[in-house]
Amino acid sequence: MTDLHRIIWLASYPKSGNTWIRSLLAHYFMPKGAAPDINNLRQFTTGDGRADFYAKASGGEYKADSIEDWVRVRGKALRLIAASKPNHHFVKTHCQAVEFMGEPLIPSDVTAAAIYILRNPFDVALSYTRHASSDVDTVIERMGARENIMGSPQHIYDMLGRWDDHIDTWVNSKGLAVHVVRYEDLLKRPGPTMRHLLDGFLKVKVDAPKLAYAIKSTSFEAMRRQEAKLGFRERPPSMAQFFARGQAGVWRDEMTPAQVARVRDLFLPAIAQWYPEMLDETAAFAKAG
Repeated sequence: MTDLHRIIWLASYPKSGNTWIRSLLAHYFMPKGAAPDINNLRQFTTGDGRADFYAKASGGEYKADSIEDWVRVRGKALRLIAASKPNHHFVKTHCQAVEFMGEPLIPSDVTAAAIYILRNPFDVALSYTRHASSDVDTVIERMGARENIMGSPQHIYDMLGRWDDHIDTWVNSKGLAVHVVRYEDLLKRPGPTMRHLLDGFLKVKVDAPKLAYAIKSTSFEAMRRQEAKLGFRERPPSMAQFFARGQAGVWRDEMTPAQVARVRDLFLPAIAQWYPEMLDETAAFAKAG
C-alpha cells in the first residue's frame, strides 16, 4: 500500500497570513526567479479547496447540495491531493482539525505535519471584516460561533468554528507534529522566525542568502505591488484590495472599546496563552469606553 503521509498542512483561521507564508516558502525552496506570483502559488503549494481534485474524486463533475455531500467526497479528494506529489508538500487549509459526520477533516493517513499560522483576534476581526464585506460586530459574533462555516461557490467548505477552538484543534491534535508561527513575529523578526521554522521544525539547513531573498521578495509592499499589477484571484469581488495594510495593531485605530472588550470576553484564555503581551493594553483600551 502506498504511504500517503505527505501533506504538511499550512493551517490558519482566515486572514491570518496563510498566503504570505505560502509565498515565503515558495521563494525559499524554489530556484531564484522561479517562484510563482501570488496567482500561481499552486505551482508550489496547493489547497484543500481545489475544485479539480473534488471533480476527480467524484469521477466527473463535482456536485454538492449539502455539507454532507462535501464531507463524503473530501476524504478521497485529500488522498488525491496527497498523491499528487511524490514527497512531502504543503497544503493550505482553513478547516479545523476535527471530525464531522464521523469523518476526520484532516485525515491522519495523508498527514505528515502541520504549520499553524496564528494572528491576534483583534486584527483578524478587522481583516476578516474587509474580506467578508461585513461589519466588525457581525464578524466578532461569527468568530465566536462554533457553527461558523465558510463556503465557496463550488460548495466546498471550511469548518472554521470559533477562533480559539480553531487553534486548539490543531495545536492539541493527538499525534500531530505542529509548529506555530505568529503573524506578528513574522512582521517583527522574519529572519529568526523563518529560521526556527526551517531549521528547528522542518529540519532544513538554512541558506542565509536564499532566506534573505525570500523575505525581501515577499514583503508586504512587494505582494501589494503584485496585486496592483496582476490582480489576485483569491480576492472576493466585493473586496477592493486583498493586501490592504499588512500591519499588526490596527485594532487600536479601528475598533471601539466595546468591540475590544467583546473579543477579550470571547477569547481571554487563548489570548492569555498566545498573546500575553496584549492583555494589559487591551484591558485598558476596553475600559476606556
